[in-house]
Amino acid sequence: MRRLVVPALALLAALARLPFVRSPLSPDEGGLLMVAAQWGPGHSLYGAYWVDRPPLLLALFALAHAAGHLVGDALALRLLGTVAVVVAVLLAGRVGALLRPRGGPLTAALAAALLVSPLVGSSPEVNAELLAVPFVLTGIVALLTARASARPLRWLLLAGAAGAAAVLVKQNEVDVLVLAGPAILAWLPRRRPAEALRHLAALAAGAVLLAAPVLAGAALRGTGPAALWDALVLFRIDASRVIGTSATGTTSARLGHLLVALAVSGVPVLVVGLAVLGRRTRPSTTTGRPAGPAAWPALVLLGWELVSVVAGGSYWLHYLVCLVPGTVLYVGLVAARSHAATVWSRVLVAYAAAVTAVAMGTLALHPWPAPPAADWLAAHAHPGDTAVVAFGHPDILQAAGLSSPYDELWSLPVRVRDPDLTDLTAVLDAPGRPTWVLTRSDLAGWGITPSDGQVALAEHYREVADVDGLEVYRARRTGGDPRTGT
Repeated sequence: MRRLVVPALALLAALARLPFVRSPLSPDEGGLLMVAAQWGPGHSLYGAYWVDRPPLLLALFALAHAAGHLVGDALALRLLGTVAVVVAVLLAGRVGALLRPRGGPLTAALAAALLVSPLVGSSPEVNAELLAVPFVLTGIVALLTARASARPLRWLLLAGAAGAAAVLVKQNEVDVLVLAGPAILAWLPRRRPAEALRHLAALAAGAVLLAAPVLAGAALRGTGPAALWDALVLFRIDASRVIGTSATGTTSARLGHLLVALAVSGVPVLVVGLAVLGRRTRPSTTTGRPAGPAAWPALVLLGWELVSVVAGGSYWLHYLVCLVPGTVLYVGLVAARSHAATVWSRVLVAYAAAVTAVAMGTLALHPWPAPPAADWLAAHAHPGDTAVVAFGHPDILQAAGLSSPYDELWSLPVRVRDPDLTDLTAVLDAPGRPTWVLTRSDLAGWGITPSDGQVALAEHYREVADVDGLEVYRARRTGGDPRTGT
């Protein structure tokens, strides 16, 4: 019966997400589905659109879009996220079992509580951080297995491949690569320094063997390595500068909300409490448990994950999903060395589960509303119509079934790559201009100078509606088109 506990927890996590699989898509979900659905050679990074995300993430969303022909894109994506959660919980259970014979249920329960919690942005939304977690945990399992294996190199190859996959889902998810060095030094037995170098070489080889075909496949679809470097690395540097110099108080408010959500989740109290207990307990003399692998590599990993959350700059709740693998590993390591740490972990995991249940209940009673503008566009648009939402909210376009001739679907790339709206102005002035433009009051915003964009909007468009605070403009057409009223 004990062997069924971890699968039961994975099933419970899946069941907790199922009531929300048909809730409206978030902006990121809708936008990434739009990008993935048309990804092929084109004028922008991913066909007709640009997004600062790696190609394996787009491949996963393309998989959801393909399955969407049977059940609908939104449901297919949410089911993909549910599968990711189930796999992650099973892997978390394996982490605990590798560290202590009966440790699987504890780490699996922790992963289940966090990966269905709206407090850390992991439910109901399917985001890059969530989809990267199974790859990170696969790498952690491989590193722990290599520790006790007579043939560690094959496991290190797997760890490297899993680590590369995580990075190719979300570029800051370098967790396995960050953990690998400390893990090889602290966990793997070495008779000579050359062995550590062989271990690192095996890890690097695994990463290359996974990354090479993924990047080659992306290049065949028109997404080359140089363009990816610009989007995944250089753009993020520029974005940090723009956020730091131009962001409004809304960004600071989101940071406050993120810190409150993190505190309420129980993760900081859990980790700090374990750190204190770990320093006070000598496992070989106090508990009789074997010392097991050192816990400090997990603290290195958690430190990186915290940096990753803060460095994101926009402080969305789903950044907190990044903390799940490091927290699971640290709990597993310290609980394996101390009975007191095990008790503390059980108490905090029970608290996290209770908080998650309350948050899920609140979300069920107050679900995300569908964007009214999407319904309005779907009712008024005609075949062949296109639209631009200034700026962001590609979920509106996805829900309305409209494409956009402007390749920036999110607001941050506009602020960084087109702050004077030069590209948007060209789109609005072109003969193939979008049929509809949706904006709040005007095209201005932090980091954005409308310049000629506002002039082009006034020249080529007329306001036809106000929907939930969004002003809806329709392109003026010559010839007295009865649909435009011009």
